[in-house]
Amino acid sequence: MIAELVTIGDEILIGQIVNTNSVFLAKSLNKIGVEIGQITSISDQKEAIISTLDQARLRADIIIMTGGLGPTNDDVTKHSLCEYFDDHLVSNTSVLAHIEELFDKYVSTPISEKNREQANLPSKAILLENKFGTAAGMWFFDKGTVFVSLPGVPFEMESIMDNEVLPRLQEQFVLPSIFHKTILTYGLGESAIAERIVGWENALPEDIKLAYLPSLGRVRLRLSSKGQDLSVLENNVNAQIEKVLPLIKDIYYGAEEEKPIEVLIADQLTEKGMTLSCAESFTGGVIATRITSQAGASNYFKGSAVTYSELSKIKILNVSPDLIATHGVVSAEVVEAMANGAREIYKADYAIATTGNAGPTQGDLDQEVGTVFIGLSTPNKVFSFKFSMGNSRTRVIQKSVNQAFEILYQELIKK
Repeated sequence: MIAELVTIGDEILIGQIVNTNSVFLAKSLNKIGVEIGQITSISDQKEAIISTLDQARLRADIIIMTGGLGPTNDDVTKHSLCEYFDDHLVSNTSVLAHIEELFDKYVSTPISEKNREQANLPSKAILLENKFGTAAGMWFFDKGTVFVSLPGVPFEMESIMDNEVLPRLQEQFVLPSIFHKTILTYGLGESAIAERIVGWENALPEDIKLAYLPSLGRVRLRLSSKGQDLSVLENNVNAQIEKVLPLIKDIYYGAEEEKPIEVLIADQLTEKGMTLSCAESFTGGVIATRITSQAGASNYFKGSAVTYSELSKIKILNVSPDLIATHGVVSAEVVEAMANGAREIYKADYAIATTGNAGPTQGDLDQEVGTVFIGLSTPNKVFSFKFSMGNSRTRVIQKSVNQAFEILYQELIKK
């Protein structure tokens, strides 16, 4: 079963917003055994919508559109669907009552006629309830193809997808199982890993596919298989992973879960009843931002110090001026002192620290651009690692943050 995703909106095409809807839709469909054949972004134009639907139905069994369902004149999706399916708009009393209730309870401005017109929907559509917004979702079935139109507001779209679309697809189609498992590596590039595991890769069964997914500071290896029996797929993929692990044991640090690494760290700290703090120099608070973006972070995160200057490292973290003078501000000795200082002042069990030269110029630092030290202070010890992260300031920071999380996570999962 193949699906095609269509996101509608000029704001996507000009880069004003990031197309996160397609990410959510693709993951959700893949979990129930639907493959994504293509993802397309188009403008808010009737001709573009109709042309895209014509082309998509030649490739896909399921077409899911997001966007273009608002109350403004540039939202033309409903009218385009009416033209495409030779349909007309009719007022839906239950949707109108829902819109009026939302305005009465949550909106300070009076309801307008444009808002009420959102209850005018194609007569041939099966309506999909939008609990959180005024734009109902729509389901059409035409000549063997499912067409779904959803609002572009992410939390509204996600609710309709989970509660309405996925159950309907599972009821209407006999879907296969798709199983993915991703193992995480760090410290070695994609091509070097490929050379290591070439024999294993060439011996993979035809029904198991391998993908290399490089990112800043790490490479993910994803194995995928499709069939009717999920337990068989899991056993077959896991058997292949057991074969490759001895080849990459020095760079392997676990299997990827659905959760991002900062959530895995939160789970570990919560389970152990321990706490964390940070001391950041060139990363400028990015580590703390990612940690505190998780709900419940106050249960395990004690605080962070962005000590960008030498003076702040001395005054806030109690780093010795003699230590800086002897070893330089970008050094193992200083980053370990920063980690110890953050652990002490925040009374945390663990503290992660960063210092480095992110560039773009070397300035008055002893270390070259891209040189980074990451330190970790634990209840039992303090240690650090040195890295060379390249010469792009943005990449240096991003790679270093990822690396810091990986160092912390590896320490937390030790027996």
